[in-house]
Amino acid sequence: MITVKNVPIGGNALVVIAGPCAIENRDTYFRIAKKVKAAGANMLRGGAFKPRTSPHDFQGLGLEALKMIKEVRDELDMPVISEAVQPEQVELVAQYADVIQIGARNMHNIALLKEAGRSGMPILLKRSFSGLIKEEWLRATEYLQLAGNEQIILCERGIRTFEQYTRNTLDLSAVPIIKELSNFPIIVDPSHATGRPSLVPSMALAGIAAGADGVMIEVHDEPTCAKCDGHQALSPSVFAETVKHMRRIAQAMDRTL
Repeated sequence: MITVKNVPIGGNALVVIAGPCAIENRDTYFRIAKKVKAAGANMLRGGAFKPRTSPHDFQGLGLEALKMIKEVRDELDMPVISEAVQPEQVELVAQYADVIQIGARNMHNIALLKEAGRSGMPILLKRSFSGLIKEEWLRATEYLQLAGNEQIILCERGIRTFEQYTRNTLDLSAVPIIKELSNFPIIVDPSHATGRPSLVPSMALAGIAAGADGVMIEVHDEPTCAKCDGHQALSPSVFAETVKHMRRIAQAMDRTL
């Protein structure tokens, strides 16, 4: 188990991380952050640097967004996770966020892994699109550990298969496998796994039932206006209902939320 500020991850209590994919402006981020906290989230997400498939898509606000993260974090007293996509961004993100995310595209980025490990910050390491659990994903954690960092959270965010109806295929078997092979906490990201808001609640519940230590869900109150992944974000009201159902599943699993 690790603790990020006052939030334990990997113990009996489940962590709920929520917020927009990318930070677009201060007012929108504050508004969404307040709504997800009221619904039961105990950590926030928010991208300042966004590695997009197309170079024409929104790439994030960078330092401007990181400053907004610090404002929201301090005002709402909630830890925030944000992604670094290049080694030279690690120190910068560490100054403003509480957890550094290494995304699926960068699971094999050795230079980034080493720099993140040296930061001493909690690291959330997402599984790559086609990463083998034991031979690649867990091997990637060794770069963090060899740099002296044991504060590692793993995130199953779906893998690429032949299925095209969903954005990816959520591999729920990864949850008990990670529990079997390591001592790292593991969460699931049903937003990126499915790419469809109608499927996110059920996959979040399934992840908890499979033994995940928490979930990370994208939430936006104006998804059609979002600059990044609005099509897969839950509305705050649906997120609030999902949290209520997650509490019931957590109780059935002898855990708390």
